[in-house]
Amino acid sequence: MSMHMEIHGSGQPLVMIHGWGMHAAVWYPLLPLLTPHFELHLLDLPGMGYSQDCALGDLDAVTATVAASLPASAHVCGWSLGGQVAMRLAQHYPQRVQKLVLIGSTPCFVNKPDWQHGIHADVFHSFSASATEDSRATLLKFLTLQCMGASDSRDIVRQLREQFEQRPPAAQAALMDALHILLETDLRTVWSQLPQTTLLIHGDKDALAPVASARWLAAQRPGSRLQVIAGAAHAPFLSHRHDLAQMLLAFLQADAPAAAGAEPLSQPLVSTAS
Repeated sequence: MSMHMEIHGSGQPLVMIHGWGMHAAVWYPLLPLLTPHFELHLLDLPGMGYSQDCALGDLDAVTATVAASLPASAHVCGWSLGGQVAMRLAQHYPQRVQKLVLIGSTPCFVNKPDWQHGIHADVFHSFSASATEDSRATLLKFLTLQCMGASDSRDIVRQLREQFEQRPPAAQAALMDALHILLETDLRTVWSQLPQTTLLIHGDKDALAPVASARWLAAQRPGSRLQVIAGAAHAPFLSHRHDLAQMLLAFLQADAPAAAGAEPLSQPLVSTAS
């Protein structure tokens, strides 16, 4: 079985890659805001959502699987784990990735002696042990963790659960492979070599990928643009969807004409810092 991919809207191709244990439906609240401007390519990562029979493997393997379904040239947006896949895509297939957007992502999720912008490895070991016993309960717990610290955390947890329930839960093998990617991946040296213009969108209350990691990314590549959303946690595309959509439009359409018939978003941005 091939990886599930669906296309919505028209305009510039924009590939959107979800995070651990989720699927493409997590982006659905953004569709009304983005489809007038972009041809959205929403995928279910291997082993997740409707890609149940597709093996995930390591970061290079999942990147190759995703690349096989990409348009010839597209902007790429990745959230969390999807951001690491997006970075690897930008490294291995630079001619196919126009601009890069990372939402709540980081080059390295786990703290190390020379990297204190992540979280303790025990968090991922704990999720691994829990997923072996009850993967569904573990996924629901993970959804809650993603919203910790947000100004409206209960509502965001509810939205994430609603999106999560729209498709089959991820296969256990895929969850374990993906946890291994999160635990072992370190793309710090890769980051400085990426040629793509990049937008970093991060919540200042993110408990899984601390905002310090996004500030580090921005400092390493001065051409990168950082937008920090006040009051947002790990899922700003739900808690601040209109603001995030405006950020995407301003960045991705900076050098391109607007899609025919598309109307600009008019609601002002929330308070941001860079």
